[in-house]
Amino acid sequence: MSRFSSYEDRNRVQDEKPYEERDLPQTIYGFLSRTAQRFPDRPAISFQLLSGPRDHATTLSWHELLERVTETANLFRSLGIGPQDTVAYLLPNTIETPVVLLAGATAGIVSPINPLLDAESIAGILRETRAKVLVTLKPFPKTDVAQKAAAAVSAAPDVTHVIQIDLNRHLRGPKRLLVPLMRPKIRTRHQAEVLDFEAAASGQKHTKLMFDDPQQDRVAAYFHTGGTTGTPKVAQHKYSGMIYNGWLGSTLLFDETDILMCPLPMFHVFAAYPVLMSCIASGAHVVMPTPAGYRGEGVFDNFWKLIERWQCTFLITVPTAIAALMQRPVDGDVSTLRTAISGSAPLPIELYNRFKSATGVEIAEGYGLTEATCLVSCNPVDGLKKVGSVGIPLPYTHVRILNHDDSGQIHECATDEIGEICIANPGVFPGSTYTEADKNHRLFAEDVYLRTGDLGRLDADGYLWITGRAKDLIIRGGHNIDPAVIEDALLSHPAVAFAGAIGQPDSFAGELPCVYVELVGEGRVTVEELAEHASSHIHERAAIPKYIEILDELPKTAIGKIFKPDLRRLAITRVYDAALQGTGARVAEVVEDKKRGLVARLSREGQADEDEVARRLGEFTRPWEWAD
Repeated sequence: MSRFSSYEDRNRVQDEKPYEERDLPQTIYGFLSRTAQRFPDRPAISFQLLSGPRDHATTLSWHELLERVTETANLFRSLGIGPQDTVAYLLPNTIETPVVLLAGATAGIVSPINPLLDAESIAGILRETRAKVLVTLKPFPKTDVAQKAAAAVSAAPDVTHVIQIDLNRHLRGPKRLLVPLMRPKIRTRHQAEVLDFEAAASGQKHTKLMFDDPQQDRVAAYFHTGGTTGTPKVAQHKYSGMIYNGWLGSTLLFDETDILMCPLPMFHVFAAYPVLMSCIASGAHVVMPTPAGYRGEGVFDNFWKLIERWQCTFLITVPTAIAALMQRPVDGDVSTLRTAISGSAPLPIELYNRFKSATGVEIAEGYGLTEATCLVSCNPVDGLKKVGSVGIPLPYTHVRILNHDDSGQIHECATDEIGEICIANPGVFPGSTYTEADKNHRLFAEDVYLRTGDLGRLDADGYLWITGRAKDLIIRGGHNIDPAVIEDALLSHPAVAFAGAIGQPDSFAGELPCVYVELVGEGRVTVEELAEHASSHIHERAAIPKYIEILDELPKTAIGKIFKPDLRRLAITRVYDAALQGTGARVAEVVEDKKRGLVARLSREGQADEDEVARRLGEFTRPWEWAD
């Protein structure tokens, strides 16, 4: 019998007792220790460096994972990390990544950093979190993570130690012998001491912590938000929020017999909390294929055989990955799969239907956000799934749909009325969501409910529907246009895989709707045909896009969200260059400014008519400046 098949199941769990009265550990180390005692010899984490279904895999049991976390936490403490000090990691997925996450949160405050960021952004996060220790990769062929780390640390003077993990230990045969010959050479300019992870950690005691683990709640993680909005902010997570996410997974979904295929990055909350913490709470087994997950070489081609190899019961995924998988035959035995859990971006109904038809497996779509530690809602795995919705608010999560007027007054929205999604649950940290105090200003309704910035509605059955981002609204002459209306219309065309709608600058209306699309693998369609399709499927005349462009691939974040700042850069460059024709100036680049947003920087092509440039661009609302 399912533990989560209806709204009644959710209420039954919530009504059993107040959340504070549940017998839950106080700390991450206590959380992990409890599971290691219950299931010492069961597999906890498996990792494949290569993607083949017969390639070597490294597996840690729950007892072994506890030992590795213990010695690593002791290492961090020996390097001067206390409960208020930060251990950052710049790592792809590897068997050591969850070890570092858990040990960092035990010894101090752990700060995962996306290794796809550039060195300057990485350095900015290291400075913002005042990181003392950085764990990263040892130089390795086909990856520039170590190079970025070295450059970032040279601009982050608080970092005293860099600890390097060598992926070569996960290779076998001739490849292992070749790596030392092919290893990139890096010239470091920083003063931090560089240590080898294996040597340094194995020199520490692995049977007990050599420091106190006070049984009380505290901030134990900093996760930066890259999202789709540009400049990262740093969110604070407490033990209680992490453990709440794990408790939800073990109560509603998983037990020790489940096996989760998770090709999502462990620097993102989706993998770190709903996946890893749920496995800790339940004793389930998580499998990570290749350091780059879904982006790894051969992962999509071998995917169904990997599901068969590991006999996975759950698949953790995102819409972009589902779209790629549906362009390949299901060539493995996937009969063990119970369901796929999708998050990070809305799931088009056509993609849902295609996946179910190909695999026989349904997708349960969920919703979470970094600012809430993660989980908010999910479609019932064995109950009514409303495709396109993000399901039912989870136990002890209170969702309200609110509108804030200009005077600051709050208005509760009626059933099916769209407003801002506001939430309260044990993962929300009222008043202190971000490390920067200014970022918390006006972030909470009634000092309790986190304003997510997402627009949505609750239907008559209590299911939550996300309709867009408040800050993503296209404002055409004072008329608000939800980009989801445009995106849904384009996604209904069979040749379209992804669509990203934005407001492009306009001298008259302020913004005009514009959409960029990515086609399915064999898709063939013209811009004119897409424009006709959009006109016939968008009923709001003002929302019909004035410009459509087909790109080989839309820019996306590591977890598969369309990265709209890059689309806005394309639009600003195109529109401003057209306006600048004949002035002797053009857009050299579009840069992110913390206070002004995206700024067009202009270069001169010979003698530029600066007065004419100022006159023409003065008709637009977006800022610009000369690059020289």
